[in-house]
Amino acid sequence: MSEVKLAAETRTEFGKGAARRIRRDSKVPGVLYGHGSDPLHLTLPGHELLLALRTPNVLISLDIDGKTNELAIPKSVQRDPIKGFLEHVDLLLVKRGEKVTVEIPVHAEGELAAGGNLLEHVLNALPVEAEATHIPEALTVSVEGLEAGASVLAKDIKLPSGVTLAVDEDAVVLQVLQAQAEEAVEGEAAEGEEAAEA
Repeated sequence: MSEVKLAAETRTEFGKGAARRIRRDSKVPGVLYGHGSDPLHLTLPGHELLLALRTPNVLISLDIDGKTNELAIPKSVQRDPIKGFLEHVDLLLVKRGEKVTVEIPVHAEGELAAGGNLLEHVLNALPVEAEATHIPEALTVSVEGLEAGASVLAKDIKLPSGVTLAVDEDAVVLQVLQAQAEEAVEGEAAEGEEAAEA
């Protein structure tokens, strides 16, 4: 996993007005917390942070005021619901070698068995425990040839070395559903014919 370096500044102004001023300067207010330390309020570069957050569970190397370097992963990101710009970010302080619990996106590949079946993502992301500097970006699962009624459990997903499940191993991640749209339409048509005959 790649590390993204960001220059951050500590901030002493709080509240909505201060946050608006920070965002007007194309920056994002944030908080760094963890390891029992006091939360550290930061101002982060908006565009660089936006690019970094495109990678799930990105590892961010923070250069704070040019004095200290800290490693962090994003824990909570708030975006404007309409315009989509970043409003605030919570970062979790991590150390090299430390295990953290994160959610890894699950991607399905392959074609389901013929018959118009549907694939349902019960879990879009799988909770796992991994070393902070070796968090996988995504997990890929083959659904090739799966029939209706089949499911993929957490324990069925191959995890990279050093990564362990942080969820019940029998938790359903993906399941194949039988397509019912056509049957429902045919059933309604038959009911309509019966009503017309009566």
